[in-house]
Amino acid sequence: MLMYPTQTPFAVSTTTAVGSDAFFPDPAMDQDNAKAWESLFPPSTFSNSQRSGLVSSCVHSPDQYWPACCCPSCRQQGLVMSNLNLTSTPIASPVDGQNGHITPALQSPARDSSASTPEAGGKPKQKRNKPTLSCQECVERKTKCDRGRPNCLSCIKRQTDCHYTQIANLIASAKTTGGAKARYVTKPSIKARKTNSVSSTATTTSRAGSEGPSQPSATLKRKIRPSSTPYLGTALPYSRSTPSNVFGVGAQHPFSNYWTCSGGVAEVVGVLPSKEQADILVAKYFEVMDPVYPFIHRRTFFTNYERFWAQPLSIKNDTDADLLALHYTIYALGTQFMQFPSYEERASSAEFYASAANQALRIYSYLNRASMRSMAAMTLLTYFLMNDNHASDAYAWSGILLRQAYALRLHRDPEFIDLNISEIEKQTRRRLWQAVFFQDTFLTVLLKLPPTATHSDVQLDNLMDEASLKADGFEVDIPFQSRVENLMSINVIAPPVEVSLPPPPVDITPYLVDHTVDKADVEYIRSMWKLGNLVQENLSSPMSLNLPLVSSPRQKTSLVSSFRALYRSFPNVLTILDFSTLQAEATVNPRGVRQNLFLTSNFYHCLMILQASENDEAGVECNIRGSLEAAHEALWSFFKLVKLFELEATVWWVFQHRAFEEAVTIAKLLSIEPTQDVNVNDALYTKCKNDVMTMIDFLKNGSRGNLEMQRTRLLALEEAFDKIVV
Repeated sequence: MLMYPTQTPFAVSTTTAVGSDAFFPDPAMDQDNAKAWESLFPPSTFSNSQRSGLVSSCVHSPDQYWPACCCPSCRQQGLVMSNLNLTSTPIASPVDGQNGHITPALQSPARDSSASTPEAGGKPKQKRNKPTLSCQECVERKTKCDRGRPNCLSCIKRQTDCHYTQIANLIASAKTTGGAKARYVTKPSIKARKTNSVSSTATTTSRAGSEGPSQPSATLKRKIRPSSTPYLGTALPYSRSTPSNVFGVGAQHPFSNYWTCSGGVAEVVGVLPSKEQADILVAKYFEVMDPVYPFIHRRTFFTNYERFWAQPLSIKNDTDADLLALHYTIYALGTQFMQFPSYEERASSAEFYASAANQALRIYSYLNRASMRSMAAMTLLTYFLMNDNHASDAYAWSGILLRQAYALRLHRDPEFIDLNISEIEKQTRRRLWQAVFFQDTFLTVLLKLPPTATHSDVQLDNLMDEASLKADGFEVDIPFQSRVENLMSINVIAPPVEVSLPPPPVDITPYLVDHTVDKADVEYIRSMWKLGNLVQENLSSPMSLNLPLVSSPRQKTSLVSSFRALYRSFPNVLTILDFSTLQAEATVNPRGVRQNLFLTSNFYHCLMILQASENDEAGVECNIRGSLEAAHEALWSFFKLVKLFELEATVWWVFQHRAFEEAVTIAKLLSIEPTQDVNVNDALYTKCKNDVMTMIDFLKNGSRGNLEMQRTRLLALEEAFDKIVV
């Protein structure tokens, strides 16, 4: 482009690059347009200020056949000729009689309607660019479609099959599924932000304040979005919190420091319990904890365990630190479920083993290394911290665990990544990821915080028991030595040499389970996995953002149906609700009864949250009866645990707090003034009120467990119970 050396470039838009090529979108037009501009306005004719005025007023010669204006003013109006239309007909420009200048009446040839249709000269018919969201049956019949899922109302009346296109289903799921929208959201929608926004003070100085009077504080308060489940109350737990203590009563550091800087592995080995005591604690862990979270490969664990205890002290001092961490974590959890004279003595002994496990992880450098043993230890330590009334520490600890699990690629199915490992190790990786995923999902439901284990391609169908693997020809009777697979570790570049494990010094067959139990464990894991996926999508994500769980009454009904359909797909042994049947089953299959109670508690607790959800803007109301029924079943699963396994019921923090939240929800639902058509003498209202009284008695008479936490919950529950009007 030709530029005048004495002239400054014309003003351009802020989005246009300033330079010699800023005025012309096509280099082929530079010479012609520059010569035309120069013929109209020679450089010596106008000063800079006059030239700027000409540019702003876009003055053209009446005798000039001006194909397209290249000044910035016309460029902003879209009057620059396209590259494909370099010739055009003359365009007349009326003369402004007042100042003698020419007022342009330009029209781009690309916008000329007469040139758009060479045959008829009319405006071409624009193609439809909007996807069809109605069902295919209504589109063919040209009838109105309400676009309901799974069947629209018109197809239901016609009794015809209702099918939607793939793009219609995609758009509908993005609009209606609150959980899916909230799962990866980084910022709520504008409407949600406006509804949630609250001014800190009414007198805060802002730009809006200068434009008009500030809103009254009452108006601002009405803008606060109520909780989607108001009957659940505030986030957990009811405790005397301090600024440094977010969720739990215990504010001290969870791991006491007994260690020196240079002690190393030998210092941790030096505080080991005796072999007889360790056997008791390990047996207690696999009796109580392993049924609920069956992710440890028994053959590998007991092979390492027996070989470790058979070694002399000099070799023990060179043991891998992650192996010690796993052993001490199991000792700590086993101690929590042992019978002690007092809660303080039991807690002190368990915390000492947990401190040793934490020290072993520090020696292992768990922040920049990860192995399956360290992941298993950290997963179990999270439950230990919760049971020890350190929910704040457990939540923070689980954050590190999730990061390391991603780094270890546990979220990837072993079939999709290049891992030269045995089939048994593949199954163990899947089980370990399920334990991490399950822990994160249901902990965030209680804490009303965003889930973290959201990205995974682990295939549920690939999870198999050892009997099925053996039938397929895989070797399952050998332990495996897990390798470090952390992408941040140097071992990824220089992997260690694989060493096969020697046989254990003693027979470990008594520690193993038969194929029937192993198969039942796989069915339990699959059931919890399916429930976790449904809960994470539809409950955890929207609750963490204080968004409504559903956007319409129809969606709520559909989601409740999905929960009930999932429950019907569970194995029969996991859906037994009759207490006498469970009591008889506990004598022959206590492992299955524990799995039944945990699955029942989690399922009905989440169903209670869904039934109690509201969305006033969309006309979604709380289903009081459905909420009470779900809360009753969830709370009774805890009462069954108390009657069948009393000591365990006083230890499980997650089970206790779910029961407490369910009792509070029942009390708040019963505090609503019933309508005239409600029978207050209904058996459901009576038994739910009795459930709250039973929970109060449990908290009053509880002599095992954390008494301070029980007293805090008792005060909150009694306050809610006093407001019951039914």
